[in-house]
Amino acid sequence: MPSIPPLPSFRGQARTAKQLPRIPVPTARAIVDCAVYIDGQRLPGRFNHAEALAEVDKRGTGFVWVGLHQPDEYQMGDIAEIFDLHPLAVEDAVHGHQRPKLERYDDTLFLVLRTVSYVPHEIHSISEIVETGDIMVFTGDKFAVTVRHGEHTGLAGVRRELEERPDQLRLGPGSVLHVVADHVVDSYIDVAQAVENDIDEMEEEVFTPRTTVTIESIYQLKREVVELRRAVNPLQLPLQMLGQKTDLPLPKEIRRYLRDVADHHTAVAERITDFDESLSELVSAALAKIGVQQNTDMRKISAWVAIAAVPTMIAGIYGMNFTQIPGLESAWAFWLVITVTLAICVGLYVNFHRNNWL
Repeated sequence: MPSIPPLPSFRGQARTAKQLPRIPVPTARAIVDCAVYIDGQRLPGRFNHAEALAEVDKRGTGFVWVGLHQPDEYQMGDIAEIFDLHPLAVEDAVHGHQRPKLERYDDTLFLVLRTVSYVPHEIHSISEIVETGDIMVFTGDKFAVTVRHGEHTGLAGVRRELEERPDQLRLGPGSVLHVVADHVVDSYIDVAQAVENDIDEMEEEVFTPRTTVTIESIYQLKREVVELRRAVNPLQLPLQMLGQKTDLPLPKEIRRYLRDVADHHTAVAERITDFDESLSELVSAALAKIGVQQNTDMRKISAWVAIAAVPTMIAGIYGMNFTQIPGLESAWAFWLVITVTLAICVGLYVNFHRNNWL
């Protein structure tokens, strides 16, 4: 009888599959847009990042703007190799969640900005109000690379607006840095206005008589304002450096534009600081109002207890087993006791109501 061959084992194959390296996602998947700008005009046609830089090198003028959305390490490493970006800045661009800052690596500037977005919500809901993200901007002599983390604060509209201003595009990659910073600061202003509307609505509710105050929603908004302040305020120093330091590789006209952005940022940062102080005062006012409401409730309870104590006391006295209680044998004594009890209760009610206890 012929022997039956053993069944093949797939354990080794499964182990080998687990050890296979992960196939890298092409860099093109992370590129939102890539364009070459010559003399303030966008060149027609489609370019990848390598072809775009080669086109600029061939012409000897212009620059490349590459926009990326949440690139991974492989994709960002490919970009870094083409544009000679510093590894430390590349690491920050991959992981995100960085504090706003400005760093210089030789002739390359690296600016980190925190983006914010307002989340519509009910005034009494305990939910996220301010959503944050990141935008990193690399600028060199021939390129601008923008890296965005988060699903808000897209830059497609910013690119279109800049392409409609060729005079500014002629200033080089610094024009990209300016419009991105200006766009982010404008979003700060919009979010600050929305948060201010929430604070005004809460103030109106707290100081309106006979309204119930939900202290949790005030604390939630205060926490979101703290997050907003942490995203906005640290950008003040990088913007001042960009506008004032003459040794940075930026045209003089771009520095003027950035000083204007810094002024707008200072105004919105002071506004957010005022929000924090207003909410602290609002919390104190809400706690005071809750204390007043509790005192009012306790007075009402005490008044009703005092009124209820009168018939309880009289009924308790006449319910005792004593034969010498006056009026027990009289036919009219019961109605007299009921009348006196009602008169006392009505008198107490009128007195408490007159003193605003009821």
